[in-house]
Amino acid sequence: MAARKQVEDLLVDRERVINEKDNTIKELTAKNLEMQQRINSLESMLSVKDDLENKLNLANQLIEKLHESKEKLQRELETASDYLLEQEEKTHKANQTALELLKQLKEAESEIEGLKQYIIDLKQKIAVYIPVRDDPIDKRLAEYINNYPERSKLKIMFMRESEGVYQFGSKRVCVRVDKDKINIRVGGGYLSLDEFLDIYTP
Repeated sequence: MAARKQVEDLLVDRERVINEKDNTIKELTAKNLEMQQRINSLESMLSVKDDLENKLNLANQLIEKLHESKEKLQRELETASDYLLEQEEKTHKANQTALELLKQLKEAESEIEGLKQYIIDLKQKIAVYIPVRDDPIDKRLAEYINNYPERSKLKIMFMRESEGVYQFGSKRVCVRVDKDKINIRVGGGYLSLDEFLDIYTP
């Protein structure tokens, strides 16, 4: 009887050890999955940031070239003005040259302003929407917002309250994903996200 009791105690003890190791394996597996998801999210953010920084660098290079072009045009304009004073017989031709240079100068300044605004827009795009982990609806919504071509229209951003429930400006809306398509509940039915933004975005 004592030997049998010892065997039973040994089996119980081993079963307890096995259960503890199983729990440890489950915990480590869950942590590993969580870390992998976090790594994937960070890699996605870094990819978007790198892409935007490349575009920003290209825009800065274009502005620098336009500044150089502007300075060159200004120098040519000054030369044309001096030429007008020295060569009265060619006044008509010099005036046409000066007018054309002024036009090019204004066009260059206009392009510079446009590129400055473009840089501002690119900087605004760096602030990406980061979804809640393990929420497929929030992840799909984040993909949509981060890739939206006219981000300026999304002045009112979605604020997540709970899974599938968001605050959009002063409205509280329900969101669901059907076959990778985002739908917003309005009244008794649903609108696609594009239709919803067309109606409710100022």
